[in-house]
Amino acid sequence: MLVMSSVLAACTGGGAKEPNNTTQSTNNGSASKGGDSPKVTINLWSFTDEIPNMTKKYLETHPDANVEFKTTVIATTDGAYQPALDQALAAGGKDAPDIYAAEAAFVLKYTQGDASTYAANYADLGLDDQMVKDAGIAQYSVDIGSKDGELKGLGYQATGGAFIYRRSLAKDTFGTDDPATIKNEIGPGWDKFFEAAAKLKAKGYGIVSGDGDMWHAIENSSDKGWIVDGKLHIDPKREEFLDLSKKLKDNGYHNDTQDWTEAWYADMSGSGAQPIFGFFGPAWLINYVMNGQVKDTNGDWAVTEPPTGFFWGGTWLLANNEVTKDEAKKAAVADFIKWITLDTSETGLQHYWANGTMNEGEQGTKDSVASSVVMEKSNGEVPLLGGQNMFEVFVPANANASGKNLTQYDETINRLWRDQVREYTAGNKDRESAIATFKQQVKDQLDIDSE
Repeated sequence: MLVMSSVLAACTGGGAKEPNNTTQSTNNGSASKGGDSPKVTINLWSFTDEIPNMTKKYLETHPDANVEFKTTVIATTDGAYQPALDQALAAGGKDAPDIYAAEAAFVLKYTQGDASTYAANYADLGLDDQMVKDAGIAQYSVDIGSKDGELKGLGYQATGGAFIYRRSLAKDTFGTDDPATIKNEIGPGWDKFFEAAAKLKAKGYGIVSGDGDMWHAIENSSDKGWIVDGKLHIDPKREEFLDLSKKLKDNGYHNDTQDWTEAWYADMSGSGAQPIFGFFGPAWLINYVMNGQVKDTNGDWAVTEPPTGFFWGGTWLLANNEVTKDEAKKAAVADFIKWITLDTSETGLQHYWANGTMNEGEQGTKDSVASSVVMEKSNGEVPLLGGQNMFEVFVPANANASGKNLTQYDETINRLWRDQVREYTAGNKDRESAIATFKQQVKDQLDIDSE
């Protein structure tokens, strides 16, 4: 389940896979820029083939680029990617990663945590703060990619979250499916959300599929993260998840599913125990999860602002600080990273990504991207949402997300926390016992004491 979550959270490129370990080279086949000068080889490491596949489009749109890519793809399955990446970074040398990817579940380790010393500052690559500002990059993404005010990583997609709801159920319950009205029915705040849940229940509908649908919104809207001054801290907003989850279960406001299970998918198609009103998620949840599951409910969905701002998932690009010691390599690495993360032109990666035009003559999947400038001039209309332009919701959603409450231990701690919340809501433990078990598990597995 965790692996599937990781794959789909990172996989926002229309079918990118998590293959077995692979290494391959890509070059443009053209004469080297500057006559007989050798091509610059860029070692690119990733955990899916999504970014390696971008190199082909880069070379297609940059025929004079004097560069070739040697790509290494190692799946995050069984935790294989990080140890291999760490070893390669530590070993250094000509085979060391020049550019490497990190996803939301572990990106802080590489931008701010134990492995952050390997990452070059974007400014040292010539990618300065003004470029970030001009591209309208969401602040949460910048915060996650920065250490002590120095930017070390950016993404190409943005994963600010919205509330994705069934139009027909909205009309039956609230008299309209207009996103501007629905956002005021479900929020702001969880009190309004549960008022809407009661109205939906009276009509025979659940508001969400399971408590996991609310978790990302709660987790990423908390004031502080799991670790404060080296100790486990349970933010009041995260502790409240115990009570909100129990309220969902006790009142039958959900189908008590777990995310990434068949029952969760069934609620997307309207075939679950009771019809479900909505899901919390970013654009990738719509494009790469719901799109394959909705079946008869296709077109019966819309997006609106959630009760609280949040993000879920994402992939960041980092450069090895060793590349700054070689002018030719530094320039090549900087140009590729800029094309992916900061280029707002119609031949930049993000424009292709937002409009689903990566493959010429083929309408691909549209996605929310890091640059608000790109989204504001792109067409975000998708059939699943009945033709709604999702970018009108995701631009503010990205702006309302916070990236200041993450730690490099979140992947493990979140799993432990959610397990204990389920123990509590199922009646297997009382509230205090669930919290005590959680604290002890964090101590046992991560050697982190509680406050």
